[in-house]
Amino acid sequence: MKQPAPQNSQTADYGLRRGILSPMETLAQSVSTMAPTTTPAATIPLVCALAGNGTWLAYVLATAAVLLVALCIGRFARHSASPGSLYTYASMILPPWLGATVAWSLLLAYVATGSSVIGGFYHYANLLLRDATGHVYSTVLLAVIVTAASIWIAYRDVKISARLMLWIEAASVTVIVVVVVLLLVRHGWHLDPDQLHLRGMTGSGLRLGLVLALFSFVGFESATTLGSEARNPLKTIPRAVIQCSILAGVFFTICAYAEVLGFHTAGQDLGSSPAPMHVLATVSGVPVLGLLIDIGALVSLFAGTLACITAAARVLMLMAHNGLAHGSLGATHARNQTPSRAVVITGIAALLPVAVLAALGASGLDVYGWLGSLATYGFIVAYALVCIALPRYLRDHGVFRPAARIIPALAATAMLLALVGNLYPVPEGPYGKLPYIYLAYLIAGLLWFLLRRPANHTPAEHIG
Repeated sequence: MKQPAPQNSQTADYGLRRGILSPMETLAQSVSTMAPTTTPAATIPLVCALAGNGTWLAYVLATAAVLLVALCIGRFARHSASPGSLYTYASMILPPWLGATVAWSLLLAYVATGSSVIGGFYHYANLLLRDATGHVYSTVLLAVIVTAASIWIAYRDVKISARLMLWIEAASVTVIVVVVVLLLVRHGWHLDPDQLHLRGMTGSGLRLGLVLALFSFVGFESATTLGSEARNPLKTIPRAVIQCSILAGVFFTICAYAEVLGFHTAGQDLGSSPAPMHVLATVSGVPVLGLLIDIGALVSLFAGTLACITAAARVLMLMAHNGLAHGSLGATHARNQTPSRAVVITGIAALLPVAVLAALGASGLDVYGWLGSLATYGFIVAYALVCIALPRYLRDHGVFRPAARIIPALAATAMLLALVGNLYPVPEGPYGKLPYIYLAYLIAGLLWFLLRRPANHTPAEHIG
């Protein structure tokens, strides 16, 4: 089916403020969506519980898979920039129903990631409040506070939110780097033989650990949602996506090695530790930094909430422009030049499942794990379909080479294996229900698409 011709790039800003974000502010969007501070504090211990001494290897393999996907996304981003992110790329090439699949998957991914980090926020907030005051506070109230603050900032000004996310993540990651460097200086100027020889690691443990390691990276591509607002987007955005995947991979891998080493030194089990960064700070000789890292994780989770709402709102706005959502959600604020209605709707959508689960007594870490895993399904499907679409896209633009099939094929295969790893063996408890929730959501979205049958579903693209 032939796709409609793209609109002129000068009309594709949708009322957003064009060219307002610097390269660093654009990079901050991707970094904040990943919330990198939470990986050493929460995700690496989960990976270690499965992969053991192969935790560092799980992150090396995850970095390689994500970099393949980043290279594919970067090729698209050199030619096209719009608020629709991966939805734009896929819909220009794939059949309409697959384009809609990417749109609904990506929207779910950003909203569910926002829900996940809201759960993480109220967990760390109550840890700090309990230590400071001796009391814990309403988890629902804490979730409402962080969501309301994020909605207000995203509603008000994208430049303010980008700068805030940049400084929050820079400060949080710096404290973790200080702990890791001190740990390696004191104990790590030698190879850890247990990790080097992967002692005790099993193949199934590595496979399952790799799936969890991939969750650390999801959202790395969210700079692509700023296609109308980034300065010089056809250069800035592909660089941001690739830089984010590489920098995050290096950071996560070094942290994974250092954490396992630190727990070997302390004689404790990283996979079952309730406060791993406190242990590492103590082993490093600076226990006070454990508290600073918890504070850093809290503000990083706030930045992650803000980044997810920012990204989800722009995807929803473009979906509205192309008939996949109600047309009123495509409006932008006359003065702020932000997708104000979409910001409010995606913020509420991120809050609701957390508020319900929190009211039912679910812990913040459970919410973080459940909704983060649900988001992973959306990201993996969107990544795989974009990689599949790339060869034809390059051919249509006259830049295709036979070797250009290799990277997209490897990237799509990696995502397929990650999806299988999420589904088999069937996870126990609530995790086993998540694939059915994702499938039901996707079917509902596709039924909406089929009923509305928009005449022009293809997002406008910005061609350089």
